[in-house]
Amino acid sequence: MFLIVILGLFSLKVQAQIDKTSLSLEISKAEEENRTQLKEYVWKRRSDVFIESQLKLTTLSEFSFDPSGNLTTKRIEAKTTVEKKPGFRGKAQANAAEEKIDYIQKALGLSMDYAFMSRGELLDFFEKATVTEKNGFIEAIASNVKIPGDRLMVQIDPETLLFTNKEFTSLLGNDKIEGKLNYEYFSKGISHLSSTFLDMPTQKMTIEAINQDYTIRVQ
Repeated sequence: MFLIVILGLFSLKVQAQIDKTSLSLEISKAEEENRTQLKEYVWKRRSDVFIESQLKLTTLSEFSFDPSGNLTTKRIEAKTTVEKKPGFRGKAQANAAEEKIDYIQKALGLSMDYAFMSRGELLDFFEKATVTEKNGFIEAIASNVKIPGDRLMVQIDPETLLFTNKEFTSLLGNDKIEGKLNYEYFSKGISHLSSTFLDMPTQKMTIEAINQDYTIRVQ
């Protein structure tokens, strides 16, 4: 009942166009506190790459936060389903594969820019966003967030003020990229990125990434 009342009050606030800055400060504070707890963890991300709907590559990367609080990533392995060709053609194929892996890493890196936004970026986003209450969640949508012409939609749990999912449209070089980011909670209530889906129609490529093996780092 209390949550229903809170949602009703929030809906009235949005309709009345009450100060978005106050709301953004509360959300950014919740995100900062959540990230402080998340910094205790290391985890892996498995990324399956499909080209023309066929699985072509799987990569595994490891993530952690460094002492300065910056997110770091390390590629552990990359496996392809493409049969290796012999001789010179095989070397050319390997070079092309490395270029493709580099492109994929950049695409995933771009998605992380939207997943882990700084306090200043969040405040700027909400300042220009349209904020509504939709299906029991806070929803905010804005354009020109990271680069001119991009678009970001976020959905937030009104009880925890943490993200439940994000959707963005952006550019990787000249290629259009669309992404969906989904969040889940640990039993301790810490929110974490659980899965990522990226669509790059120019490359006829999609990426399905799952974050897994979250463990508290050994001190």
